[in-house]
Amino acid sequence: MYLNAALNVLGPTLRYVSQWHDHASAVLEFEADLDGVHVQGVDILRWNPQGKLVSFTVMARPTRGLQKLVELMAVQLVADRA
Repeated sequence: MYLNAALNVLGPTLRYVSQWHDHASAVLEFEADLDGVHVQGVDILRWNPQGKLVSFTVMARPTRGLQKLVELMAVQLVADRA
């Protein structure tokens, strides 16, 4: 539910600009523009030895961008439940 909402909110302008990874984790750096507000962030993914995703963390900045992301995600999650 949250990943679908994030793709709907970020998708139109989402750009992955860099990545780091090892045998058990990856960090994907992204940028997006949300209603004219620039957002930078990272997705942190971790998986177990069987290859199953066990953790997915998103961090975003600056504060104004994070606030816009939270606002648009809330609207999208409500729309998805309707």
